[in-house]
Amino acid sequence: MFHKVLRISALAAAIVLAAAVIFSGRVSALFQGSHPASQTHATGSEREVLYWYDAMNPQHHYNQPGKAPDGMDLVPQYAEDSSSQGTGATTAAAMPAGTVTIAPDREQMIGVRTGTVERESLVRTVRTTGQLTSDETKLAHVHVKVNGYIDKGYVDYIGQLVKKGQPLFTLYSPDLVATEEEYLIAKRGAKEMGTSQFPDVAQGSQSLLSSTRERLKLWDISDEQIKKLDETGEVTKTLTFYSPVSGFVTDRKAFPQTAVTPDMDLYSITDLSTIWVDADVFEYEVPFVKVGQTADMQLSYYAGRTYTGKITYIYPTVDPVSRTVKVRIEFPNPRFDLKPQMFADVQLKINYGKQIVVPQEAVMDSGDKQYVFVVHEGGVFEPRVIQMGAKLEGKVVVLSGLNAGETIVISGNFLIDSESRLKSAMSGMEH
Repeated sequence: MFHKVLRISALAAAIVLAAAVIFSGRVSALFQGSHPASQTHATGSEREVLYWYDAMNPQHHYNQPGKAPDGMDLVPQYAEDSSSQGTGATTAAAMPAGTVTIAPDREQMIGVRTGTVERESLVRTVRTTGQLTSDETKLAHVHVKVNGYIDKGYVDYIGQLVKKGQPLFTLYSPDLVATEEEYLIAKRGAKEMGTSQFPDVAQGSQSLLSSTRERLKLWDISDEQIKKLDETGEVTKTLTFYSPVSGFVTDRKAFPQTAVTPDMDLYSITDLSTIWVDADVFEYEVPFVKVGQTADMQLSYYAGRTYTGKITYIYPTVDPVSRTVKVRIEFPNPRFDLKPQMFADVQLKINYGKQIVVPQEAVMDSGDKQYVFVVHEGGVFEPRVIQMGAKLEGKVVVLSGLNAGETIVISGNFLIDSESRLKSAMSGMEH
């Protein structure tokens, strides 16, 4: 399992650099194979010391070992420090600042492990919770458009399932009865005066009939009811009102012998053949959530059953407390198993497509930039700045800075980083 990415603040970076400089003198055997720092000149198998330097001030060189002004031992700089670069020296010189060269045997000693950069198809599952709500586009309210009195109620309790066109109640309205009578009179007048030799008379009778018929329709009297009025020629004391949709009655205020007015909401009917789920998604995950994306849902009430729906809407605001955005998911509900106000576990599958990924452990984070060490021939390690994307399952997406097929350091990069920082610091001081 990959470790978390090492994060170093600017202050910590300076401390690590100083520690690395000090530490390099004590563990220089890992990189240079030396022993005592008190060697002065190479004789036989001994290594040649060019000079000694102060670990805290590398620009200060000395001709012999001893103590630095701060009381620490001086650190030797060996002649083979440059020659150990071998054939990789030219390559390292052409690389960015901080590039270091390490012999293979020393790589093994410091535990360097490398890996190949790959391009992978990434799918991430976002797990969240959601609450079921009714589909607001399938909610109907029943009103009358004329004053009157409820005569009979056919749907008499909340929760009752009704079908579209099913009778709800009958209404007696003096205004409605008067309009029906006016309609029948206008119809007889149109029949008698429609053939009048006076065009204005004939046209006026037809206009009165049309306006009376239109008034009945504006009061939600159906064409079938008007047709029945035409056929019987009799005024109906009460008219029946029907359900405009199929669904469950969620509110009722229509009771027999009750006076009603147009502003009263007599019935609320909700179609639950589809259900909405409002799920909370963290704001940093929102860019990867799209309308039309599929989602899975499980409920504790129905163990082992999975429901599949689609995202139909992403809300435009962020909750200031939880820092989440609500996402609406629509699920079919043919058997009415899913009920409003239930809670559910939701999984959103985010498809990142094919991306270049590296282990999080391979990324060095200095706070203002992130980089990895790219391995070249001859044991050359190049620090390469990258742009990071999403993190998931121990891996990180690299948006820029790396190409598929390149080799990078996966572990052991901390010591390489220390050596790289030391080399960069000394190079800067020399120039």
